[in-house]
Amino acid sequence: QVQLVESGGGLVQAGDSLRLSCAASGRTVSGYNMGWFRQAPGKEREFVAAIEWIGRRTYYADSVKGRFTISRDNAKNTVYLQMNSLNPEDTAIYYCATSPVFPSDRRVSYNYWGQGTQVTVSS
Repeated sequence: QVQLVESGGGLVQAGDSLRLSCAASGRTVSGYNMGWFRQAPGKEREFVAAIEWIGRRTYYADSVKGRFTISRDNAKNTVYLQMNSLNPEDTAIYYCATSPVFPSDRRVSYNYWGQGTQVTVSS
């Protein structure tokens, strides 16, 4: 069993940056591929980014490519999402999750999920 806790969300203005963290406990996530998803009000949960277990390869949704960077520190059992040039369309609850497959942008590929952290971007 893996427990995931996201943090780092908040209220920012358009153009600002935020760094989200996803801390794992219970079991090491060093052998898991990790992903970030987001869900805006009234919308489906959508894929944002993924990183393979060793951290060499990453995969991004087109909507965030060039602005967001996913990274991980397996020694700290933590995955990060650096978000730059934020805009109001990035407003959502952001979730991290583990997956045995990489790359995948499908929710069904992910098994353990955190509770999410709210990101709100004002214009």
